[in-house]
Amino acid sequence: MNPSSRGSPGVTTVIAAHNESANIEACIASVEWALEVIVVENDSLDDTVALAKAAGATVISPPFTTIGLARNQGIVRAKTPWILVLDADERCTPELAQEIREIIRTTNCQAFRVPRRNYFLGREIRHGGWGGGKDKPIRLFRRDLRYNANQVHEQVDASEAQMGELKNSLLHYTYTSLDQYFEKFVRYSRWWAEQNYARGRLGTATAVFVKPPAKFVSMYLLKGGFRDGARGLVLACLAAASVMAKYARLWERSIRNES
Repeated sequence: MNPSSRGSPGVTTVIAAHNESANIEACIASVEWALEVIVVENDSLDDTVALAKAAGATVISPPFTTIGLARNQGIVRAKTPWILVLDADERCTPELAQEIREIIRTTNCQAFRVPRRNYFLGREIRHGGWGGGKDKPIRLFRRDLRYNANQVHEQVDASEAQMGELKNSLLHYTYTSLDQYFEKFVRYSRWWAEQNYARGRLGTATAVFVKPPAKFVSMYLLKGGFRDGARGLVLACLAAASVMAKYARLWERSIRNES
């Protein structure tokens, strides 16, 4: 990647990465049009760092606390007025790149929601809450904005910002194997329980019993997950299991101090 050939001096891409050797090169290549790419690396045991550097990115490895705060470490180092945040399993399409280059020249907005097309085990998921244009995180924003410190569901603090929405989508290759899913399943259910318990929320056995089937019904039936075939069914089952794990962990923390 040759910095002198980059096409948009107004954008820095920030990518948080942990053991992403399978994804990092393609992710960086999809944003070669940006002025700079900063990879915020977290204790990777594979070739993530070497591959990112070879692809032309700046790599930093600050102590990890949360994903949002890790991204903030990259944002503060940016040389440009605009930030585009990607996960390593996401790709910026040429159409989205062109839209970004055009819109930052004229907009009065400080932040933009970017739709995502989500893939699971190699196929796009269009229903069950994963598709239909409902997944639109804030990913393009002015450099002065920052992520909050949430362990899960981290968000850009843009409550006072004028918000826009882009038309073109990121491609999000969520899980290429169930091993990836279950590795994140364990980590995120623990983080979710820790975060909610710290905020004073208590868990109940009733929630462990009721919440998972409610999640399945919502995702598979009400939101049309059945239209995605076997993948839709498996995803709804996995989502229900994830909900059960989160509420069971929260319940466990709630009963630890019982006499």
